[in-house]
Amino acid sequence: MSAPAPAQATPLVSPALGVFAAWSTARLTEVEAALEAALPQQAPAELGAAMRYAVLDGGKRLRPLLVWAAAEAVAGASLGPASHEAARRCACAVELIHAYSLVHDDLPCMDNDVLRRGKPTAHVRFGEATALLAGDALQALAFEQVLGLAQATETAALAARLGLCLAQASGHQGMAGGQAIDLAAVGRQLNLAELEDMHRRKTGALLRASVQMGALAGGADAAALAALTRYGAALGLAFQVIDDVLDVVADSATLGKTAGKDAAADKPTFVSLLGLDGARAYALALQQQAQAALHEGALPAPQTLHALADWVLQRSN
Repeated sequence: MSAPAPAQATPLVSPALGVFAAWSTARLTEVEAALEAALPQQAPAELGAAMRYAVLDGGKRLRPLLVWAAAEAVAGASLGPASHEAARRCACAVELIHAYSLVHDDLPCMDNDVLRRGKPTAHVRFGEATALLAGDALQALAFEQVLGLAQATETAALAARLGLCLAQASGHQGMAGGQAIDLAAVGRQLNLAELEDMHRRKTGALLRASVQMGALAGGADAAALAALTRYGAALGLAFQVIDDVLDVVADSATLGKTAGKDAAADKPTFVSLLGLDGARAYALALQQQAQAALHEGALPAPQTLHALADWVLQRSN
């Protein structure tokens, strides 16, 4: 595409989103309870404590909300028991994968960051070795959540499909591959296509997978899944463009992480390539592309996904 000229999860609410507030709060309550139940109270040494520290203390929970919204978009506002259970497990899984990626990204061998979600990063709090193991364990726990659906014959095929989707978003085709490109790009100026490719993998892949997994949990047909995949791809890239903007214009207290670190590390960003105004215009074009995909899909209940796309552009952290 060519570029156009903190102790608890915070509900994704802004004055412009009105009715979205109650929906977001209800889904976040269920997600927090499910994560609390899934994470171990006891594990060898400080492993359990490090896992819980990385997951339970804050975060926007956008990925779980995308799962819920996509499931409801294809099934209607009310999910049946089996779809609800699948969506709940997927919502936990994508947040656990996201948390693991943050723990590893913050390590000294990666981005070497000391602040995440307004508190010391996991390796600062627990040491590098425990943080590394906590990330590994969170990744395994994510797949345990999804593959738990395989215990029932009627959802075994769905579990396999969901597990494949999550694996592809997490591995060399997705997050891990994007992080490898990111590390190799320090000090280089990428062109727009290269920058898009990096962030469609590093950030966008899991956001897109969250939408896809929710759609599958809700029983999406091929046409709905294709439309929601387009939505997720555009939204995932828009999220990263806004992240690059906020890294420049917001402070660390607002972001809950170190502001200005991309420029300090000489990393290529959408702002460094397009400028602030250009990056904002690019994000708006991607948001409109995402919302157009919802209309193309003729979904029964796309309103919440539409509101989430609005929030991505309006967010302040």
